Amino acid sequence: MTEVLRQHAEVAFADELEALIAHDQRPRPPQWKLSPWAVVDYIIGTTLPDGTTISAKYIGDRRRIEIAVATLATDRALLLLGVPGTAKSWVSEHLCAAICGDSTRLIQGTAGTPEESLRYGWNYARLLAEGPSRAALVESPLLRAMEEGRLCRIEELTRIPADVMDTLITILSEKTLPIPELRTEAQAVPGFNVVATANNRDRGVNEVSSALQRRFNVVVLPLPATLDEEVEIVRTRVDAQRRALELPAEAPALEQIRRVVAVFRELRNGMTEDQKAKVKSPSGTLSTAEAISVLTGGLALAGHFGDGTISSADLASGMVGTIVKDPVQDSQVFREYLETVVKERDGWKDLYRACREQL
Repeated sequence: MTEVLRQHAEVAFADELEALIAHDQRPRPPQWKLSPWAVVDYIIGTTLPDGTTISAKYIGDRRRIEIAVATLATDRALLLLGVPGTAKSWVSEHLCAAICGDSTRLIQGTAGTPEESLRYGWNYARLLAEGPSRAALVESPLLRAMEEGRLCRIEELTRIPADVMDTLITILSEKTLPIPELRTEAQAVPGFNVVATANNRDRGVNEVSSALQRRFNVVVLPLPATLDEEVEIVRTRVDAQRRALELPAEAPALEQIRRVVAVFRELRNGMTEDQKAKVKSPSGTLSTAEAISVLTGGLALAGHFGDGTISSADLASGMVGTIVKDPVQDSQVFREYLETVVKERDGWKDLYRACREQL
């Protein structure tokens, strides 16, 4: 089998899914690989009776994941909502992997997403040669999911133009997709549903019509509530990426992770962690995903151009590049933060100097 850069969740975590299937004795909805309870265990993590460890895919409130899974067991579609970097896409992929064993029915929302991406298109060579026929029809991932009884993922729903987005209304309410060119329709079979993700802080966001909103049950995935919780998320994901990318560097020390996460949280929240001082926030969104990216980039620098141990200098370039999106405004905000907060902290002088050199 050809090695790939990134495996789908159902492949990467196949052993865990098989172990859960073997131990799962609870009732399963039609065409589900696991019961709703086991799906939540897969996402949140658990230890099975035989000692098998199921790793946590999402670190946070179990109840939110239970609501999401319960929604997919009904005829309501699921919309995972949150600011960028709150693991919406990650959770969406793993929900599909656990429920139907296939996370590849995917539609990526962009400003240029056409209606054909949600409905169907045509093989124009066959259309001209044979006329309209089912053989000439090119099925969208959503149409295939309807006919196969699987979940379909729609990433960045609110980036899709509003008129294209409303194509989903009939599909989600009637569970059918009319194909007027063939005087027929495609009807969804049991097991079909939609998992969509969206955020409302990025540029290019389109408003979801009230008619479409009513077809979704919304579950908000918040940013990690505490520093320790966010540190654990970052540590887990960075270590997984280090191994997957085979970076020739040691896992970053916990203190390095805590410093990056603390900086991002304080700039994001406009307040130091001890609540003693207010700070200005830059224009960008400093999410958990950005912290993971900074540390992964630092590992690459340390492994390929250093001694294999991540240092403050390895982190500084990534931090500055992530924080300073506006060269004028954000540079001033970060400089002020370095002088008033970072410089004064015990043991942070190396990070202060490294960041100052990059500005």
